[in-house]
Amino acid sequence: MPSQTETALHAQARPESRTGSHSSTHRASLEDTIALTLTINGTQHALSIEPWTSLLDLLREQLHLCGTKKGCDHGQCGACTVLVNGVRINSCLALALVHDGAQITTIEGLAEGDTLHPVQHAFVEHDAFQCGYCTPGQICSAVGLLAEGHAHCRDDVREQMSGNLCRCGAYVNIADAVDAVRCARSPAANGEDAR
Repeated sequence: MPSQTETALHAQARPESRTGSHSSTHRASLEDTIALTLTINGTQHALSIEPWTSLLDLLREQLHLCGTKKGCDHGQCGACTVLVNGVRINSCLALALVHDGAQITTIEGLAEGDTLHPVQHAFVEHDAFQCGYCTPGQICSAVGLLAEGHAHCRDDVREQMSGNLCRCGAYVNIADAVDAVRCARSPAANGEDAR
């Protein structure tokens, strides 16, 4: 026979087993959706989502923008990196509703027509990918890093890209690609120690 503690824990784990108006209100609120508006890659989207939807799941499952990858789903690998109002974030950790009204840029929104973004071009030139799974997150993170302006040398690039994992080990080429764009944007950077 279960103890009173086990019974109470079981009731907490299964809210639908509770009686009274509170349980039906609880279930109804979980079924509600929330309206939000996001501008994604320059296009405004009026959306209706469940409150627990991550930005990553919204992008991939509702908007079919599958360039942003689901790697660890715990914010540890960086495969899901996107830009929110120009700032890089792990979209798997971000509730979509928190970003109502935001400007979101994914890998699909970086190129201008057939013209690659300078970071995308540098990744191709420096062979900065192997399997390609982490590449969209790496590129979005690099675009954010360069916009932040805190990387003053190759070591800074390596440190500030450390939140993006590459299971194939293309780190040297990734750092070369990002540093090449950094140096091209800042002629003074060409004379800095490449470390």
